[in-house]
Amino acid sequence: MHIQSPLFTESALEIVHDGEGGIVYHPACVATDRAARWFAELMAVIPWRSLRRPMYDRVVDVPRLVASIVLHDPTRPACIDRALAALHGVAPAPYNRVGLNLYRDGRDSVAPHGDRDADLVPGWPIAILSLGAARDMVIRARGSTHSQRITLQPGSVLVMSHACQSTHEHAIPKCRDGCGPRISLAFRVRRRLLEGDCIKP
Repeated sequence: MHIQSPLFTESALEIVHDGEGGIVYHPACVATDRAARWFAELMAVIPWRSLRRPMYDRVVDVPRLVASIVLHDPTRPACIDRALAALHGVAPAPYNRVGLNLYRDGRDSVAPHGDRDADLVPGWPIAILSLGAARDMVIRARGSTHSQRITLQPGSVLVMSHACQSTHEHAIPKCRDGCGPRISLAFRVRRRLLEGDCIKP
C-alpha cells in the first residue's frame, strides 16, 4: 500500500501503532525554503564518507554516503541546532547524536532493517528529518509480506519508536525515476559518547 504524503497539511499520519508511539509521519515540520537552505549548507560543509561492508563472498560499497555528529560538538553546523528545535516540536527527547545519510541519486538506497543497536537507549524515539529530494520509505512488519510505502517530503519528520525497531523494518528502495539528492538526519539517544567526540570525517 502506498501512502501519499500530505503536502499542504500539518496533520500527523500514524503508520504503525505501538505502546511507545509507533511510527508517525509529520509533514511540513520545516518550511520548504528553510529546508532547502539547510540542505545546501550540509552538502557544502559535511565531510561525507563512503563505507564498505562484506556481503556474501565479497566486500561492496554501501550505496550512500554517511556522516555522524555529536550534538555537543562545537564545530557542528548551525542548522543542526535549528533542526533539533524543529524535532522537539513533534518528538521531544534528549537526543545526543545525529547520523546523516546522503542519497546522491536514485541508485543510492538502504536495505530493510530495524535500528536495534545495543547502544540506543530504550524508550526514546528515532526522529528522521528529510531534506532535498523526496524519496519513498517502505515499512513492513517482520515476517509479513504486506508493506506500506510513504513518500518522505523535504522538511518532513518521521518518528519511530524504539519498540518498533524490533517489530518492523524500514528501507529506502532504489528509485528508477530521476531522483535528485536527498539528506536524511536521524536523531538518536545513545548510551555512550566518547569525550571529545566530534564530526566524524
